Amino acid sequence: MHRNAPRASSVYGVDLGKNLFHVVGLDERGAVVQRVKFRRETVLTFFTRASPSLVGMEACPGSQWLAQSSRRWATVRIVPAQFVKPFVKSQKNDTIDAEAIAEAVTRPTMRFTQVRTTEQIDLQALHRIRDQLVSSRTRLINQARAFCLEYGVTIRQGTGVFRSDLPRVIADDTNDMSAAMRVMLSEIFEDVARVDQRINSVTRQIEALADREDKARRLMTIPGIGPLAATAILAAVGDGRQFRRARDMAAWLGLVPREHSTGGKTTLLGISKRGNRYVRKLLVHGARSCVTHLNRSRDRIGSWLDALQNRMHVNKVTVALAAKIARIAWAVLTRPGATYERQDPVVAL
Repeated sequence: MHRNAPRASSVYGVDLGKNLFHVVGLDERGAVVQRVKFRRETVLTFFTRASPSLVGMEACPGSQWLAQSSRRWATVRIVPAQFVKPFVKSQKNDTIDAEAIAEAVTRPTMRFTQVRTTEQIDLQALHRIRDQLVSSRTRLINQARAFCLEYGVTIRQGTGVFRSDLPRVIADDTNDMSAAMRVMLSEIFEDVARVDQRINSVTRQIEALADREDKARRLMTIPGIGPLAATAILAAVGDGRQFRRARDMAAWLGLVPREHSTGGKTTLLGISKRGNRYVRKLLVHGARSCVTHLNRSRDRIGSWLDALQNRMHVNKVTVALAAKIARIAWAVLTRPGATYERQDPVVAL
């Protein structure tokens, strides 16, 4: 029999690479029965020939492609990399990593990453492109402001005021700025304008997707959630049914207290900041806007916010509201047709 032919295994662990994939098969007792490696072009052929089984891999670039491709023949589970590390024995290489993955996916209490759809992957890519463009614009603006400080010229903080201040600074002949620096600043200003156009283009694409998607429209009924946050939640969470309850989703986003308890004494610290940092950022920004601008007399969470703000700092109130928004979002996602009702329902007398 060919040495790379699949043997009877109950679970396969796959260590992903750019070109080489290391596969380890375990039997029902957890003993290793096969260690093989394949190139990207042949790994799928191996799984099509193998008997239906459990296939596990680490969450990393490329795991979604292999998971979607293998779901037709096997049950696929994606494990976060930090949960695989405790199963690595002694030394580390690709085969040992694959064996550790195979052991990790068989644990009954293990947590797994959701296998995303093509639409989720495309939507997440749009958000990542936009986030990168916003970061690039911030770097350009900070660089221009630093150049101006070298000549004793200050520009106010903020993207909007930068667009109005920099042309005025370049055109001002009374400052000490050299001609070469004026040319460079003009080019930076043009770069910022081009990045602005790209950001606006990607934002319009995201908003158009939000308008077409029913779940996104229902999410946008929640205070603090707009097109960006709604589509980011859909890209990261999907239907939300991988979480058993609303608190699990808030915990996955890192919006619950971090615990360090021992000896029967409970110690709660600041928020854990685990999970998807981008979605958490959008929810916190949305919550901060609600704390400042929400009409509390006409919204069901207004009285809750007032009571919280009377005993806590505004930053704690903001994070607490972000956690509540995440819980409400889970309820909207998991209940077909559900929306957020801003006003308390009228009680029949």
